[in-house]
Amino acid sequence: MVRQTASTMSALSPDLIELAEAYGVATEFSDWQGEHAVVPRATVTAVLGALGVATETPESVTAALHDVREQPWRRTLPPSTVVASGERAEVAVHVPHGTSVQVRVLPEGGGAPVVLEQVGRQARTREVGGRLVARVTVVLPPDLPLGWHQLEARVGSQATRVETAALVVTPASLGLPPSMDGHDRVWGFMTQLYTVRSRRSWSHGDLADLGALARWSAQDLGAGFLLVNPLHAPSPARPIEPSPYLPVTRRFVSPLYIRVEDIAEFADLTGADRTGVERIARRQQALNGADALIDRDAVWEAKREALALVHALGRGPDRAAQYAAFRAREGVGLRDFATWCALAEVHGASWDDWPAPLQDPRSAAVEQAREELADRVDFFAWLQWVVDEQLTAAHQRALDSGMPLGVVHDLAVGVHHDGADTWALQDVMARGVTVGAPPDAFNQQGQDWSQPPWRPDRLADAGYAPYRDMLRTVLRHSGGIRVDHVLGLFRLWWVPEGSSADQGTYVRFDHEALVGILALEAHRAGALVVGEDLGTVEPWVRDYLADRGVLGTSILWFEQDWDLGRPLPPESWRELCLAAVTTHDLPPTAGYLAGEHIRIRADLGLLTRSVEEERRIDAQERRAWLDLLVARGWLAADAREDEEAVVLALHRALAATPSRMLGVSLSDALGDRRAINQPGTGEEYPNWRLPMADGTGRPVLLDELVGSTRAASLAAAVRSTSYA
Repeated sequence: MVRQTASTMSALSPDLIELAEAYGVATEFSDWQGEHAVVPRATVTAVLGALGVATETPESVTAALHDVREQPWRRTLPPSTVVASGERAEVAVHVPHGTSVQVRVLPEGGGAPVVLEQVGRQARTREVGGRLVARVTVVLPPDLPLGWHQLEARVGSQATRVETAALVVTPASLGLPPSMDGHDRVWGFMTQLYTVRSRRSWSHGDLADLGALARWSAQDLGAGFLLVNPLHAPSPARPIEPSPYLPVTRRFVSPLYIRVEDIAEFADLTGADRTGVERIARRQQALNGADALIDRDAVWEAKREALALVHALGRGPDRAAQYAAFRAREGVGLRDFATWCALAEVHGASWDDWPAPLQDPRSAAVEQAREELADRVDFFAWLQWVVDEQLTAAHQRALDSGMPLGVVHDLAVGVHHDGADTWALQDVMARGVTVGAPPDAFNQQGQDWSQPPWRPDRLADAGYAPYRDMLRTVLRHSGGIRVDHVLGLFRLWWVPEGSSADQGTYVRFDHEALVGILALEAHRAGALVVGEDLGTVEPWVRDYLADRGVLGTSILWFEQDWDLGRPLPPESWRELCLAAVTTHDLPPTAGYLAGEHIRIRADLGLLTRSVEEERRIDAQERRAWLDLLVARGWLAADAREDEEAVVLALHRALAATPSRMLGVSLSDALGDRRAINQPGTGEEYPNWRLPMADGTGRPVLLDELVGSTRAASLAAAVRSTSYA
């Protein structure tokens, strides 16, 4: 980033600053230390370029500014209108001067149109393209039902022109779902599912393991939910991306989580095919207890071979009808994803390197390829049906075991820059930029997540349908959804390609639309929403999320009374939040107590302060927490060096908060010290590849975990004031 100087300020002309503001591109901001920073001109122009705005010359800036000022006047209706239920909202409508217009709401699912009242003030006019355009204002009544409706403008006395646009009415506040009625709070394990392996796993945790983990934690330990990592799909082409937060799509699910033997048609395998699959299974199951990194490439090769054999069996009439209904429900989105997967098998995972005609998902060449690869396209569509069935079963098993919420899913910030979504949704995604995070205390060089963002303008033009369809898939088998980096619904840090992560800027989104639609889809699914609102947060954002009924996230190590320089007392934490001691971007609690977060960053050169300074600050903060634990009676005075006792005491502190959800890392139930992920790294650290293990690093299977006394102790600590 660039500090404010006269030279950097003069580099941004008033017109360029106004143009950037019109597109939500920040030209200045406050950094993590509260200092004022000015964005370099090169960053501003590169980000505007990714939004399709030319700024190469002063003349092009002037022309672009004129265009964006006139843009609303060239449209009869706004591209999308998103409002909260109960509010009286106004909509600007533009028609040729002197022309009448009637605007109606066409309700979702049919029903009588609602004619909107025009505000009785004189219309404003503006000359646009040589003709005079009038702006009239209509009023949306506050009693419109929740849902996806349409605005319809009938222009002229004879309705010679009819135009429509999306109208979405969202809950004013989501809050907790009906399943939480009668429960003051719930607690649950937080885990990376691929690490949770049982004796029957194929060396990668699967949806049968998810159901078993939910059943045990609910029935034996009293858990009310199970939060898992994003289950989004990676590319079918090797190498398989290890990060669950860098998928090729957020709408569809990774087939790596399929339990092959649980597919209904598996029972029909006979002869050599059955023998072959059983041999593959034994080979993979032998690796479950191995002290080795999770090898997703090997897992996929094994499962793909077995799944292809099951797919080839076909389906009986009832199952065929169910599959057909699934494909019809998922529509073009599933067809495009399955087509991309089939093409990726042939041409590689990077669609930028495909033959030019195949880079356009609507081209004749893609249609021809879809026909030629029909069996593979069907295979990848069928995989999504299978995984959908198994997700249904896992979530239902959690609910049947007594969990009020069941499985809570995680939504990644974005997708791989060369993935299925960027291919199929090119019209709504920006190219030439990636998202990340500016420098902060834990990543002082900033982060680049290599993910292209939505284009805010194009997403509105599309009526937010791609966003809605993605949310519906994640929420379909869920009692809740955790939104990673929920601040991305307000603004995202865009980094121009070729620039370092600290040379980005913020781009604002229509947070009222994005948060509102999220609340609407969660309401329809009977689910709650948790926003991961950590990091550099504008103060008003947390208040806004709370007002909309979205829970926040509190991590013990970050909960500080900054004015007094000490830990925030547990009773002062937020009520509407998911509270936990640690998170997947930090080491497990035992590792954090041992300073693993500093050692790793020092070894990898990720610190901007000295190691000694980092350790001094860390020791001071840790000592303050231990003092609080002892003072409150949660830790014996002579047990400060007893790792397990301290971990348990920290979870007792968690139970003393008013937070409605308490999360316990499954790694803490085992005493593991190793960080599952070190933000800001790639191959320098084995991110997302470490199997579930104990404090010595010895792999532990789910079959062994269920008898863990440490897990039972942690559960008792957080359950002490848990839900009734």
